[in-house]
Amino acid sequence: MLHQGSCHCGRIAYEVEADFTEGLDCNCSLCRRRGGLLAFVPADAFTLKTPEAGLSTYTFNSHRLQHHFCATCGTAPFSEGQGPDGKPMRCINLRCVPDIDLDSLRITKWDGASH
Repeated sequence: MLHQGSCHCGRIAYEVEADFTEGLDCNCSLCRRRGGLLAFVPADAFTLKTPEAGLSTYTFNSHRLQHHFCATCGTAPFSEGQGPDGKPMRCINLRCVPDIDLDSLRITKWDGASH
């Protein structure tokens, strides 16, 4: 299924092709503060629809993920990096995809604080 996602003001917008049934609730120092609900997809399932120049980026700890956010509204709609298999992937903040019924998702806790 094709979904549209964005930051709050729309400066960052994307499409992602996936059937989301599960969300990851991470407790790392960043996710705990920003309140994201995450799902990982292969990079080729993701299309950025707005210019890359609109992305602000933050990395921390191991710098394995590039956490993108909007400098205008502050929303963090996705991150990018490599999966455990070394292939490019995107980490989607499901709270930034309006057509997903968040209450229908199975939520899995991830202890990112210990990793």
